[in-house]
Amino acid sequence: MIIQQSIDEEKLQAFLGKVVTDIAAAYSAPLVLMGDRLGLYQAMASGKPVTSQELATRTGLHERYVREWLLNQTASGYVEYDPASERYTLPPEHAIALIDTSSPAYVGGLFYTVEAGLKAQDRIARSFRTGDGLAWGEQAPELYPAIDRTFRPGYAANLVQSWIPALDGMQERLQAGAKVADVGCGYGASTVLMARAFPNARFYGFDPHAPSIEAARRSAEKAGVADRVRFEVASAQDFPGKDYDLVAFFDCLHDMGDPIGAIAHTAQGLSPDGTVLLVEPMAAETIEGSVNPLARAYTAGSIFMCTPNAIATGDIALGNQVPEQILREIVEAGGLSHFRRATETPLNRVFEARK
Repeated sequence: MIIQQSIDEEKLQAFLGKVVTDIAAAYSAPLVLMGDRLGLYQAMASGKPVTSQELATRTGLHERYVREWLLNQTASGYVEYDPASERYTLPPEHAIALIDTSSPAYVGGLFYTVEAGLKAQDRIARSFRTGDGLAWGEQAPELYPAIDRTFRPGYAANLVQSWIPALDGMQERLQAGAKVADVGCGYGASTVLMARAFPNARFYGFDPHAPSIEAARRSAEKAGVADRVRFEVASAQDFPGKDYDLVAFFDCLHDMGDPIGAIAHTAQGLSPDGTVLLVEPMAAETIEGSVNPLARAYTAGSIFMCTPNAIATGDIALGNQVPEQILREIVEAGGLSHFRRATETPLNRVFEARK
């Protein structure tokens, strides 16, 4: 096909430059995973400059491959090179983001979610033609620990420190001994964090994915909170229990094919003055407001994970860029009349809902 329209050469060249940048990022993403898996980043974490041979010796790897990896990482801006000494350095700011899983700046898990999500690309491509979904439990098994690794730092940095305090009176109720449901809890990172912070409260984590519930139970045992946390396999539309003071949905309502049903079931299980904590990815209210790198990353993840699960499990596919107004309508349709944005981070919107 020959394009018959007139071409702006400057615009064409600018777009080709963007494509080269994208191809470079796509090819380099697996090399970031190699850097983590092979211990290359960890071996550079001290911040001391190294040659390719020194790094190869330190990691027990072949120098020629290490040298090429360092060239890529330098071109990518992940590693710095000093031509005078011919040595490479991993800046401490980069090391925190790539290695330190306890830091809120940690982003290493994102690369694992990309790798795991791409394993579903053939099925997702077929779904473009058929309209079929792909349920969460049908994803590559590597995806679930990757998701936990990605979200855990953000929860650790914000959940107890700012999200819960932003809810009217909830921190005091948790301290006194509230009853809490964590719906779509996955590996239980959010549940365990709350249980550690509020030892007088009781916590119940629910997720339809049995292997994730097993991992959550192990996490609770390891954290020493198994005496006040219980995990069960259940969906958002049928999880058991009544009189919950707090029901939390962490980055999961948009994944559900029946979000209205999830809220309606939650409303039935809330205590009369109970609260729903709804955490959703940051998103704009308009398409034109979503032309940015964060929305680009989120929408890509939505195609591989969020939207397919929603299609597989119901009739509504929100996607992870659902505008606040649509969330309000979903919550109100489920029977909750109070809805407000309680706080936010650069990556998340945090909402409070009540009867």
